[in-house]
Amino acid sequence: MPLPIALPYPPMECSQNERIPDGPQWQYEPKWDGFRCLAFRDGDEIYLQSKSAQPLARYFPEIVERLKLLEATQFVVDGELMVEIDGDLDFDALLLRIHPAESRVVKLANDTPATFVVFDILVNDAGEDVTGVPLRERRLILEKFASAYFAEGIRLSPASSQRSVVDEWYSQVGNALDGVVAKRIDLPYASGTRSAAVKIKHLRTADCVIGGYRLNKDKSGVGSLLLGLYDEKGKLQHVGFTSGFTTRERSPLLKRLREIEKPPGFTGRAPGGPSRWKSTEEPWFPLAPKLVVEVQFDHVSANRFRHGTRLMRWRTDKVPRQCKMDQIHIAEAASPLALLTPTPEPSHT
Repeated sequence: MPLPIALPYPPMECSQNERIPDGPQWQYEPKWDGFRCLAFRDGDEIYLQSKSAQPLARYFPEIVERLKLLEATQFVVDGELMVEIDGDLDFDALLLRIHPAESRVVKLANDTPATFVVFDILVNDAGEDVTGVPLRERRLILEKFASAYFAEGIRLSPASSQRSVVDEWYSQVGNALDGVVAKRIDLPYASGTRSAAVKIKHLRTADCVIGGYRLNKDKSGVGSLLLGLYDEKGKLQHVGFTSGFTTRERSPLLKRLREIEKPPGFTGRAPGGPSRWKSTEEPWFPLAPKLVVEVQFDHVSANRFRHGTRLMRWRTDKVPRQCKMDQIHIAEAASPLALLTPTPEPSHT
């Protein structure tokens, strides 16, 4: 009997909120930093679908094999694909999986196998669609499913109804988490909509040196500022970018920046060339380290901002050399992997 959910299937999404909502109608979960993934199994057929409905199975063959080993032969679960390096989660290592060469993918799957962290269930082990069931019941179905079937490489994401627990996650979990998610326990799985869940990111600010810039599309003004921070060796490391200027601001800002153009811009890690997502990359122009801006950011991975930052203000009162890497670190941050349930011991017959 085929699965009751057809491909492609839009996953449930989150709206964004500034504060963690409070009340008995909410369930709280960590917001993982990985690739969103719906995993479908129908007998020997395994299909991994990304948030944007793209197939992922060829990039994560080890997850396909681990799902095939589960005794349940029909199910659909929702979760996050992540890669662990040296006891922590590494988004850059995850990005390396999106590679056209099968041999490269297989090597990475063997060297740094991914983990699939599951936080919801859409079809149970009897092949029944449970998306119409409220989350409070769906979570119990998922926990029973995880207890019965999960093994190495397939983990259950924690959830709690206690505000004190989510506050602890939000304040102490390290850079591998964006923040937390709050979901309505009285609502069904809201495929393709943002009506049943909110995400709350851990927003912080940092003062950064402008080490370079890129032009906008028509080359008439600044498109983005390239941000840098000094490491412990005194090298200016590229850590991300900021943009969001008005049309009026772009041309005057370009004139201002051209007056201080000077290589190398960054003395440590510099902005890269073409990425795996783009066939070409716009050139960047180096600047003397004279200007400082304060930016707001939500997440750090491998000493870089994972997303574009929000420009808060120019810091004319700040000396560039004061802009150091320690601003973006969380001291004594716990590994988010500690939040996961232990991997079950292999069964012996």
